[in-house]
Parts: sequence; structure tokens; C-alpha cells
Amino acid sequence: MIELRAVSKRFNQGRPNECRALADIDLRLERGGVTVFTGPSGSGKTTLLTLIGCLARPTSGRIVLDGQLLSNLPERFLTEVRRHTFGFVFQQFNLIRGLTVLENVMLPAYPLGRPHRALTAGARALLERFDLEPKADSKVEWLSGGEAQRTALARALINDPAVLVADEPTANLDSRLSREVLGLLDDLAAQGRTVLISSHDPLVFEAARVCRRLELRDGRLIGDRRC
Repeated sequence: MIELRAVSKRFNQGRPNECRALADIDLRLERGGVTVFTGPSGSGKTTLLTLIGCLARPTSGRIVLDGQLLSNLPERFLTEVRRHTFGFVFQQFNLIRGLTVLENVMLPAYPLGRPHRALTAGARALLERFDLEPKADSKVEWLSGGEAQRTALARALINDPAVLVADEPTANLDSRLSREVLGLLDDLAAQGRTVLISSHDPLVFEAARVCRRLELRDGRLIGDRRC
């Protein structure tokens, strides 16, 4: 379970260009299911996901994961929590050009020190699961949009995370590929993972598989609907 208590985030604090991205967010996220964060651009969706996923720290407030306070952990411990608990799918995929599909999928697991043979086998199993095995040795810049998104999903799962964080996962896809990605995310939730998605795409937040929809505007949580 993830809990946010009076969480706020400001950028350039104390400067003339100070920006309030989030203000006094109180939120409890139970394990499992698909939760979608909606709202217009600039509403704070991505910022909130980066805080939940330990990619950034709140300016004020507390974030608790399964009873452990995260927001004041030293960075080295926070990094360990992030590596073992969260998998990330970014809006622009963030695949490393010049590396193969297989190498990109394996990349987040290297710091964990897994045996190379076991790591390679695990990565190839994920590629097979996402119908990407024939592309394993292809450079990622040669992939289609759908293939790149599936590669990003495989990479996000290489450390077997309990929580998958996806920022606008359908933003660069057409309707057919968007439905395909949503189906994959639904399968992950059915396996017991917690899937957190930010999106302003009705195809995403109106999907039958979504169990909770949280709406943000101007950095505040203004709606919470359970489906």
C-alpha cells in the first residue's frame, strides 16, 4: 500500500520563477488493479507519479510504502526501493539508441548483480511474452512505435516490480496499438501487480479494466472515482 500525506512539490523554490506543481495531496493506493491519473497538461500527473515512484522527493509531506517512510530515506536506500519495487514506462520510451532491444531490456537489472546467463534468459522470456523475440538483436531505433512501447514494458518488468508506473503510455500510439498496450497492462494487473497510469486519453481512463480514476487540476486532487 502507498500512502501520501499532505504531499506538495515546488520547483525553483524561493526564486522568482517558483512553480507549485502539487499542493497538499492526501492519497491511499491499495495494492493491485489499474489506477489512472487524469487531468490536463500541467495538472501535476507526471510529477505525482515521479514522487510515488521515488524518482523525486516531495518539497513537503510524507510518502509511505507498506509502512516504511520513504520521503526522508538517504538516496542510496531510496534507489534500492526504486529498483526492487517500481518499473517505469516513460512517455518518450527513453530507450537507449545504439543498443539492441535485448540490451535495453537488460539494462535496469545490471546494478542488481544477477548472473549474466540468468539475466539474459529472463530478458528473452519477456521479449517472447511481448512478441519481440525476433527483434532481440535489432537496434531500438529501427523499431515501430508499438514495438518500442512493448520494449519499454519489457524493460520495466525485468526486475519483477510490484508496481508499474506508466506515464502517458499511449500518447505516441494509434488507437489499435493503444488498445494492445492497455491489454498488456490489464494482463499485468491480473497477475497481481499495481498499475499506475497517467493519461488524458479517454481510451485509457474510460477502459473497463480501470478500477480507479483520480483527477488532478492545478496540482490538486479534485476527483476520486472507483469503477
